[in-house]
Amino acid sequence: MKGGTVMGDVGRSIAEHPFFEGVDQALLSQISDFASYVKFEAGTYIFKEGDQANAFYLICDGRVALEIFALEHKPIIIDTLEGGDTLGWSWLLSPFVWKFSAHARSSVRAVALDAKSLRTKCEENRNLGYEVLNRLAQIIERRLEATRFQLLDIYGARARA
Repeated sequence: MKGGTVMGDVGRSIAEHPFFEGVDQALLSQISDFASYVKFEAGTYIFKEGDQANAFYLICDGRVALEIFALEHKPIIIDTLEGGDTLGWSWLLSPFVWKFSAHARSSVRAVALDAKSLRTKCEENRNLGYEVLNRLAQIIERRLEATRFQLLDIYGARARA
């Protein structure tokens, strides 16, 4: 359902999301043209590692587990995201495939931004591109740090055993 009941609803959700805090309203209005609300039921995968990364999600509410798969091991939860967080950065970097899997732990409501359209807007408008890239870099850093801690925990436990 593109934009909820009124097209302005999705634009308001984008403007109020912490990821876009402080971004000029004129830039944000361009984004709502290719945004829509999405919902995922608990237990479903939003995307899986290796799939084509074609959306950027602004989580409105719900909980999402970021997972990686390892041979002979159950999925490793790297991080758990909730309302106010973003989901996905692989859409920005070629070859545009997900590096993690995203598993809905509860019912999840989010705004989905079409990745190709967002990349195009960022290329056309360098101010928007800078804002998005700068904010995504901070998210990538946090996810790498979360991955590091999970791996230290897993391998530390094996070494102690």
